[in-house]
Amino acid sequence: EPLSPVRNHWQIGTAVSALNKNNSHDTECNGSIRQEEEPISAKEESQNFLKVRVGHGTCPRVPCKLELSVDLLPGTWYTGISKRFQTLNRSGGFHMIRYKGFEHLLQSQAAACPDHTALLYEGDGEEPQTMTYARLYEEVKQRALYWKDTHRTCLGVLCDGSMDCILTIFAAVLAGMQTVLLDETSSDELLQEQITSSDIDILWGDPELVSAMTPHLTAGIKTPGNGRMLFFTSGTTRQSKAVILSDRSLCASAWNGSTMLPLSPEDRLMCMLPLHHVFGFVCSLLWGLVCGSEVAVGRGPRHYHDDPFFFHPTALSAVPMLLQFMIRQNLLNREIRLILVGAGDCHEELICAVTARGIRVSFGYGLTETSSGVAISVSGDPYAMEVCPDDTITIAEDDEILIQAPLCMMEGYYGLPEETSEVLRNGVFHTGDLGYFDKEGRLHLSGRKKEILVFPDGTKIYLPEYEARIMKALNYFELAVVEKDHAPALIYRGDPDERSRIQQALAPVMKQYPRSQQLKEILFTDGEIPRTATGKVKRWELLEKAVQRGDTDEPR
Repeated sequence: EPLSPVRNHWQIGTAVSALNKNNSHDTECNGSIRQEEEPISAKEESQNFLKVRVGHGTCPRVPCKLELSVDLLPGTWYTGISKRFQTLNRSGGFHMIRYKGFEHLLQSQAAACPDHTALLYEGDGEEPQTMTYARLYEEVKQRALYWKDTHRTCLGVLCDGSMDCILTIFAAVLAGMQTVLLDETSSDELLQEQITSSDIDILWGDPELVSAMTPHLTAGIKTPGNGRMLFFTSGTTRQSKAVILSDRSLCASAWNGSTMLPLSPEDRLMCMLPLHHVFGFVCSLLWGLVCGSEVAVGRGPRHYHDDPFFFHPTALSAVPMLLQFMIRQNLLNREIRLILVGAGDCHEELICAVTARGIRVSFGYGLTETSSGVAISVSGDPYAMEVCPDDTITIAEDDEILIQAPLCMMEGYYGLPEETSEVLRNGVFHTGDLGYFDKEGRLHLSGRKKEILVFPDGTKIYLPEYEARIMKALNYFELAVVEKDHAPALIYRGDPDERSRIQQALAPVMKQYPRSQQLKEILFTDGEIPRTATGKVKRWELLEKAVQRGDTDEPR
């Protein structure tokens, strides 16, 4: 039967129907497509043929890999098609466009669905305000003209997650500026260092904070920004490095995710995560826009308790800590059907609590350096992840996860060529994470090789630096920091009677860290701190011995 193109998807309802009647694997069927509306520069041929082969699973109940062989597809509309694998979404269509950057994304969606809602946000009334894809593109273009007229080269965005923040980021990139996303809640010390190290010459954000940080602005960059975007890795001071990405790599990452876990135009994605984190930017904003869905712009942490019922999303991206909060407070609205979890370890109990409500949970693995996700779980096991189509993952002899992601990989760490070469060698990124593939070729995470702790809210601390600050404050070196109950704990070789002195000495140091990164417990040991031959602390052995002794204290 002839089937018509709908927006940026080709409907293949006949093929899907035939496959649904026959649930056997590796079923083949042929469906013809007739062009009733020419998408882009299509020629006059009226018949094109699409052969669909199911790789595994049934469709369209769950996403499944499809092998495509395409003949006589005219025009540039199809240039983004992967001839190997695509993912079927629940409306039975294929994502056809791999966007080259923000302007290509916004312009294409404005042309394809000008009146469809792109963003929902808080207005003056009791209902959310809406912005269509056409208006979004026009608004971004107008703001881009403003930023061009400033004749500045590098914009630092003090991200607050608002609609204005989103428009500013897109506009700065379209204006050709280097755009640096900053956490407005960071300490003054950290912001000053990040502004200086990333060559920011103009700021956007809260007027008082902009005024306070203006004296630290630089002369800017000498070469055009050309879509370059800088995200700081989660860490503190020296170890918080600026990762060079681009609007092209971020769009490629969003495309990767949408082929694995597609949204439909009828879906509404809730944007609650910080935009200065690459997981939040890609998976709570770009993911929805690339799929032509609606994106609800959250109103910040103070509205976590009511945003789901104000916006009624059908999909949500969350870090484990946010998801845990929403479960405990019963904040998952009845419309939500899909939750993507990333940027931290997620316990099975939490996933079970979500799936018990009839909500699908997928887990994503990625890094700032790879423009977010490189593997996503799409089967029944949320911990078994399939590698995204543009990426290649191998496991080293010591079980380290190695990633090749030519379209999504960082250019490097800004101004740090030596640090870049340590982790990015011949196009292969050495993650420091440990993992393995199961017999079905799905990726599982098993631990971390790096001296980094990752917490449920997605933040990280670099242990050598963290310990060095503690050692300096205490003027003592027989100590170590470990992860206990998903929080940092100090293990101190000495007498428990020193607790009060330790707490007082460390109070100024802990104030420099977010609450999730502050010491939650002090444990004492009377033995030496166990170390390897190279001097590295055997943290898990140390923790086990300290817990067996049972001498603990909670500082607050």
